[in-house]
Amino acid sequence: MALNINTKYPSIDDLRNKAKKKIPKFAFEYLDGGCNEDVNLHRNTSELREVQLKPNYLRNHGGSSLKTKLFGIEYDAPFGISPIGLQGLMWPNSPEILAKAAFKHNIPFILSTVTTTSIERAAELTEGKAWFQLYHPTEDRLRDDIIKRAEAAECPVLVILCDVPSFGFRPRDIRNGLAMPPKMNLSNVLQALGRPHWSIETLKHGIPSFANLLPYMPKNLDLKQLGKFMDQTFSGRLNEEKIKPIRDMWKGKIVLKGVASHYDAEQAIRLGLDGIIVSNHGGRQLDAGESSIKPLTSIAEKYGDQIEVMMDSGIRSGPDVARALASGAKFTFMGRSFMYGVAALGNKGGDHTISLLKTELQQVMEQICCERVEDFPNHLIK
Repeated sequence: MALNINTKYPSIDDLRNKAKKKIPKFAFEYLDGGCNEDVNLHRNTSELREVQLKPNYLRNHGGSSLKTKLFGIEYDAPFGISPIGLQGLMWPNSPEILAKAAFKHNIPFILSTVTTTSIERAAELTEGKAWFQLYHPTEDRLRDDIIKRAEAAECPVLVILCDVPSFGFRPRDIRNGLAMPPKMNLSNVLQALGRPHWSIETLKHGIPSFANLLPYMPKNLDLKQLGKFMDQTFSGRLNEEKIKPIRDMWKGKIVLKGVASHYDAEQAIRLGLDGIIVSNHGGRQLDAGESSIKPLTSIAEKYGDQIEVMMDSGIRSGPDVARALASGAKFTFMGRSFMYGVAALGNKGGDHTISLLKTELQQVMEQICCERVEDFPNHLIK
């Protein structure tokens, strides 16, 4: 099998280790950490990796294809890039790097409301193929304007987020001044000076800002005022009353992200949504919750013929993608894995990480004699 990757970094763990050495500690801990004691962060991956697959070595095999149809669009692999806030903090220009790589490889890229590239720029880089995740505003006027911008940019899918009714309690971020309101302390300045490549690139691209929110923000906010603005402008708590007008406005596909229970899956179906992403926000919101793989299996089994069931949280490799697909996910998403790649390798990080994951997943499919992505559940050892 030909490896179209940087052979110095043949795993996501290699990229993570390189990223840790390349970016300041406060930026790495923001990317890498969960909430509270990181229990659910680690549970996500450890319980996913308990899933086992059955190979059929003597069966006739006509080759394996990663191609996957989702919402009528054929993608070149059954995984995409999750929305990530404050991406430019971790590596300058990283949302644009990942959007370009996703477009090149024909996989979905989801832009966050609170990241550092605008809807319009992401749409330009992906020729209108980028998805958009809405972090729910407190004012209907602001909600409607953001949705109209996403519609004008021809985003095919709107993702609405339900698992942030409150900010996750993240001790490292609080110590590092990355809570709301954020602050740059002496320790952070010294960490930045110790990572000259990151500092030079940050100066070259400018201090990252919430690019999607600039039209709505008062000018010249200091950090304390920025924190107050964010608290007043967004409320992450969703309910039927908030979802109905979004469904009425948005003519494309709508996906609910953050589903972790049968109740929420049933509500999504009743409200006419098109897909759900079973997710616990990468273990960043509820440390006492389940890993994402646990509810996925039963939700997919019960509702998979009524709504598109996808998954993120805890997926770090091609074999992890295979485990999630075998457990019933129609499609998967990852956030940290791609950011490790960009933080480690800069402009080449997105392309390398996607190529690596494709190579790993292809190897699993060939090994277990799985010809199509939709056949993965046939290989699950229950």
